[in-house]
Amino acid sequence: MDSQHLSVHIRRSVDAVYDYASNPANLPEWAAGLSAGIAYEDGQWVSDSPMGRVSVEMAENNPYGVLDHWVTTADGDTFYNPVRVIEADGGSEVVFTLRRQPDMSDDAYEADAIAIVTDLATLKVLLEKR
Repeated sequence: MDSQHLSVHIRRSVDAVYDYASNPANLPEWAAGLSAGIAYEDGQWVSDSPMGRVSVEMAENNPYGVLDHWVTTADGDTFYNPVRVIEADGGSEVVFTLRRQPDMSDDAYEADAIAIVTDLATLKVLLEKR
């Protein structure tokens, strides 16, 4: 399985970045590649995404900066997305590991990478303004 690590440096503490990014309610503000709108329904986060309506399950809150999340489509396909917030140069680095899915074309893989880089850049701008 091909994978690539996409990252951004944010001039905010790990705690500040983690606290904001780990809250699914904030996804529409910075993660357009995943969420145009989100609601907590029947015990799960449900998001309007470019893939249609999906459920989003975030890793439980933890002191390690783990922002892993699972996205389940309406068809029942689940995609695991490893994400970490780590201390870097007096701020934070957010690292998203993009994994190529089976039968994914080069164009689709590249489009996913572009969407993730765009979302990480938006997260950086939002958090550095605070």
